[in-house]
Amino acid sequence: MKVQAYLMFNGRTEEAIEFYKKALDAEVTALMRFRDAPEPPPPGMIPQGWDDKVMHSSFRVGETELMASDGCQSDGAAFAGVSLSLSLANAAEAEARFAALSEGGTVTMPLGATFFASSFGMLTDRFGVSWMIVVSTL
Repeated sequence: MKVQAYLMFNGRTEEAIEFYKKALDAEVTALMRFRDAPEPPPPGMIPQGWDDKVMHSSFRVGETELMASDGCQSDGAAFAGVSLSLSLANAAEAEARFAALSEGGTVTMPLGATFFASSFGMLTDRFGVSWMIVVSTL
């Protein structure tokens, strides 16, 4: 069994993927637009003019495969109660990824040493995704 995160970006998936490509060296493994669907979605399921928006995508960050979509929600639902944890090998890499992900976002806990990690910090990126950056000493 495997659990994977599926991120909904409400019309900003392509922008988010480009951001993660720069910030995390993400590699896109699949991308399908709504116009590519073999059957049209039910009436009212997607906003008008979303033919070029991302229906489904997958991208790899390190050894992890994440999935993302522009989704079908128009209520601007925010990410809540979930954080993606990025485990890194050393403090220099943690500082670089933390700085890249926090660009345009909000730092909720600055990166620093803790009793459980040589580097740990938390942030919310410009897309509303919560991240924990860690270099574990355990």
